[in-house]
Amino acid sequence: MTTLMLVGATGLVGGAVLRQALADARLTRVVAPTRRGLPPHPKLENPVVEFEHLPADATWWSVDGVICTLGSTIRKAGSQEAFRRVDHDYPLAVARLARQHGARAFALNSATGADPGSRFFYNRVKGEVEDALRGIGFPSLTIVRPALIGGDRGEFRPAEFLAMRLLRLAEPVLPRRYRVVPHERIARALLEAAMTAAPGERIIESEAIV
Repeated sequence: MTTLMLVGATGLVGGAVLRQALADARLTRVVAPTRRGLPPHPKLENPVVEFEHLPADATWWSVDGVICTLGSTIRKAGSQEAFRRVDHDYPLAVARLARQHGARAFALNSATGADPGSRFFYNRVKGEVEDALRGIGFPSLTIVRPALIGGDRGEFRPAEFLAMRLLRLAEPVLPRRYRVVPHERIARALLEAAMTAAPGERIIESEAIV
């Protein structure tokens, strides 16, 4: 693989993926469509887009693989409908267009507990995205399911802050699956999965990357 698309590059995990990808000698080109411009880099192509109206015929869709770290919270999005649009509709729109243009590998940052049958809205949406991706036909599909993501987001999320504090205190007795996962490790798992592009589907649970 020499060309990679990253969606979600302005987020915590996506930003880490971008830094690692630009520093990776195996990659010659990184395409990162965003709503606002990123700092320039010789290897970076940064189309500024609206995810509601992605240009289906843009030449920059032609990449070897895709990493998707798009994600929000219901509080930040403003409603369940808006959250679903960011965490479900946008990733699938990107996946379909990238596959149509020849991408062979897709790596998704999902979440522990993702399940289309879950009674919890967040977990249900994450599970529905995973299921829909399976039907798009990527020869290589990787789903990474971290628990709570560790790192400085630059924004205060009260519930997440409290959960982080409690999990840090309980970490010595917690099963590995429920420990805080450093965002740089999640980024590395996503990048390696996309770069390796092993045939078939694999799910990387949180305990494998803590």
